[in-house]
Amino acid sequence: MKPVFAIVLPCAALLMGFLPLRLRAANAVFSGPQSGEKTTPFKVLELTGKGADKERDPVTENAGAATALVFVHGIERSLVPLLRAVDQYGAERKDRIRTEIIFLSGDKIEGAQRIKAAAGSIKLQSRVGMSPDGIEGPGNYGLNKNCLMTIVAAKDNTVSANFALVQPGIADAPKVIAALAKTCGDEAPPAVEELTRRQAARDGGDMRRGERMRPGAPPPVDLSKFDLNSEAGLRDAVKALIEEVQSLRAELAAVRGGGAPPARAERPKEEIPGAVPEDATLQGLLRRFIRPSNDDATVDEVLKEVRAHIKDNADLKKQAEQGWVRVLHFENYGTPYARKTGRAFLEELQRETR
Repeated sequence: MKPVFAIVLPCAALLMGFLPLRLRAANAVFSGPQSGEKTTPFKVLELTGKGADKERDPVTENAGAATALVFVHGIERSLVPLLRAVDQYGAERKDRIRTEIIFLSGDKIEGAQRIKAAAGSIKLQSRVGMSPDGIEGPGNYGLNKNCLMTIVAAKDNTVSANFALVQPGIADAPKVIAALAKTCGDEAPPAVEELTRRQAARDGGDMRRGERMRPGAPPPVDLSKFDLNSEAGLRDAVKALIEEVQSLRAELAAVRGGGAPPARAERPKEEIPGAVPEDATLQGLLRRFIRPSNDDATVDEVLKEVRAHIKDNADLKKQAEQGWVRVLHFENYGTPYARKTGRAFLEELQRETR
């Protein structure tokens, strides 16, 4: 384990840098189908392997098998470590889970060339493709282009986990790998460090050996356990980091003759109000309603379709009410006009369902 003095300073520096960067993302971000929703068919233009330059439908083709759908909105260096870790896990567990990496680009020809080059440079082992639906991806998936990466884990065509990542990094890897392992029934998934080491070895590289922490020191805060896309999660993470610094200071004092370090308590996650509609059509309409690229006319058209779909069905009205309660809970979900009309629509539903 690291000496105590080698831990206190990085933790303090992390805490100081963490606040301004992360608090800007205090509101949760959604992208793609959520847990419990269905994965519906969509087209992908295969860019590598034997099926290169041919269109396919990964959802129909995988026929309900455990699948990781990795949607990438841009090719940036910051996301490469996470992408490689997910890719390596998929390669090592290819008998359990099918990993699909789908890049989104506004230019089909230039985008395909850049993606092929990037896939070769990164040495991706999974199936790599590009959405023919442009930068926003398949319309039935409601992807958020503000998210550099959206990862959807599913089995039996039902979403088991969703990660909407605005700034994806290797810090996200533990929770992503854990979710993929749970989806495919992998009870002993490899650690992210091990995945990275094996991939580096495969690529002919070498990974610097991690320093070992001294026995008896408190474990570092695992930020992957916190929902950093929610205000409550951020607040809890900051408090945990503060407690870690205090704990490490107390341990240093103990080494010098002081008392024992205090223990950290587990904190509950924020409960999100409302619920995702169970009705598949209503789910799709809700995702269309909150797309950030919608103009006012599109928002009005979607609401018109929603009203036509639910009609006088009390159950569908209740599902719609819960769905709009959920999306309006987050301030950055949908356009300003969508939020304004959405609130009016929600009030209308609430009057009718009372």
